[in-house]
Amino acid sequence: MKKVFNEVSSLDKKCYEKYLLSEEILMEHAALSLKNEIEKKVKNHNSNILIVCGVGNNGADGITLSRLLQNRYKNIILYLPFGVKSNMAKIQLSRVNTLKIKQIDTIEDIKDIDLVVDCLFGSGLNKPLNNEAKKIIENLNSINAKKISCDIPSGINSEGYIYDIAFKADTTITMGALKISLFSDIAKEYIGKLKVGNLGISDELYEEKTNIYFLEKSDLQLPLRKEINSHKGTFGHACVVIGSKKGAGILASDAAFNFGAGLVTAMVHEEIQMPYYIMQSHNIPENTTAIAMGMGLGLYDKIEIRKILDLKIKKVIDADLFYDEIILDYLDENLVLTPHPKEFCALLKLIGIANIDVNDLQKNRIKYVKEFSNKYPKTTLLLKGANVLISQNQKIYINTFGTTSLSKGGSGDILSGLIVSLLAQGYSCKDSAINASLAHTLVAKKYRYNNYSLTPNDLIKGIKNI
Repeated sequence: MKKVFNEVSSLDKKCYEKYLLSEEILMEHAALSLKNEIEKKVKNHNSNILIVCGVGNNGADGITLSRLLQNRYKNIILYLPFGVKSNMAKIQLSRVNTLKIKQIDTIEDIKDIDLVVDCLFGSGLNKPLNNEAKKIIENLNSINAKKISCDIPSGINSEGYIYDIAFKADTTITMGALKISLFSDIAKEYIGKLKVGNLGISDELYEEKTNIYFLEKSDLQLPLRKEINSHKGTFGHACVVIGSKKGAGILASDAAFNFGAGLVTAMVHEEIQMPYYIMQSHNIPENTTAIAMGMGLGLYDKIEIRKILDLKIKKVIDADLFYDEIILDYLDENLVLTPHPKEFCALLKLIGIANIDVNDLQKNRIKYVKEFSNKYPKTTLLLKGANVLISQNQKIYINTFGTTSLSKGGSGDILSGLIVSLLAQGYSCKDSAINASLAHTLVAKKYRYNNYSLTPNDLIKGIKNI
């Protein structure tokens, strides 16, 4: 996993003061990172490359880039719609002017472009764009060309929110380290492939401590069976409480079994048709090691629900319970909560953190996840979305592998089954949430058919081969 920061200006300052690296050295390396990516993407040296630059140091990175690309491609074109203001932008522009790199005055002068590089606004954007800036970005988005953003697509503010419009990049090269603004759900639509540009110093020296982490594929730890002398009880007993929405419980039970739980029991009021390898019981079996509940609990009264929640067994909680005050008595270290945004809004209201709607939540998901984790540090939270956020003990882990394929009924039930399976096998609550989420999203990402056609059974099949 990689570290994520709220801002990196303090990390840049450390480079100046502790390692005696100048602002200019960092800028040269930022431009070099952009140049290296461009040379990978654009092999034809007869290509036309447009670099659009703002008034500050993000624009200065682009101006520097134009110098590094000089004579490597047919035309390097600079567009400075607002001029330059920062000292470094002025210095870099004076150097470029000695090379006679082509500069254009209006967006109408743009023709036959093969690559657009967005260096208008960096990650420090903190106010809405004016009409001229919005028009420029709109026109840039309409150009049929490859697109790269420097640091963050222009139009995304420092919290990952988009006021009106943003540059839609195929690739974003963020400078120095990952920033939290890159990981809002709405920003995901514009980031494209995300890479970190090195600024001339190792990550170990550049970075500091953080409580936010970006999950990678290599972080997935599957429950592979290494014990030779084992039996079904070795790998835990998962129990799924099935209520009125029987399909949800059946899917969760099947997913739990296929992800390695040695035994899976469905707790039911009356027997239902299920896969033959899923046991059924009217009570929680005594040897149960983890419980999944919450999906369609309409058949259970509050006494039954409390009786289950009182058991000192690890649990994954989903769906209906986020609307019930009962949950307030059980927010402890033995729980994994898996709400979608609407359910999380209901939970935030119940626990007294905020009374907001989904739109307000989506504007600043990480803020509210932090507030929840501050109030309930022992509880593991998994907030579903385009980017999955997992928190425990005031640390946040971001899973960006989610796809639109998962926007189908039953996908969340499969995730609950994967989590309870790992809990049953002895994973911690945090590790169960992280690894189940990674497996869930990576399977969907590998799905080879039309993205509208993914079914819960496809996820279960994929789990077997991941």
